Amino acid sequence: MKKYISKFKTTELSPQTVGSKHSIFSGIGGTIAIGVIAYLTKEMNMPLIMAPFGATCVLAFGVPDSPLAQPRNIIGGHLLATTIGLLCLTFLGTAWYSLAIGVGAAIGLMLLTKTTHPPAGADPLVIILAGANWSFLINPVLTGSIIITIIALLFNNMSKKRKYPKYWW
Repeated sequence: MKKYISKFKTTELSPQTVGSKHSIFSGIGGTIAIGVIAYLTKEMNMPLIMAPFGATCVLAFGVPDSPLAQPRNIIGGHLLATTIGLLCLTFLGTAWYSLAIGVGAAIGLMLLTKTTHPPAGADPLVIILAGANWSFLINPVLTGSIIITIIALLFNNMSKKRKYPKYWW
């Protein structure tokens, strides 16, 4: 076992280190995005937030250069995965296999449509477990993902070291 472990260097297994300025700036961006969505949810008495948006902010502000953090992926991935979740709920109900099929189909179709966004992989679970209706596709999914994308656009471009997005669609 010792021989096997010694073949791997620690740097090969660990993620790239970022500086404290990048980390703080990214955290502030996520705080602003979720803060705006949460505030609008409260003031408008309309659901604009869901748990996967926290993970979306990790990508949009923490690794904005990633293909997974681009507008096409954030908006398209969430819309596609939510639609799949709603279809599974409608036709398969809340059974365990509905959850499995929803996540699996979302992964496959996001990859096929080049809209892969890992946080959206949780959308079918949220939809099915909450028993959401089709209006969930607009609020919170479409509206919330657009808000995050707009804030990422404005916030990330405040820094000369960041250019967001790398591509739109």
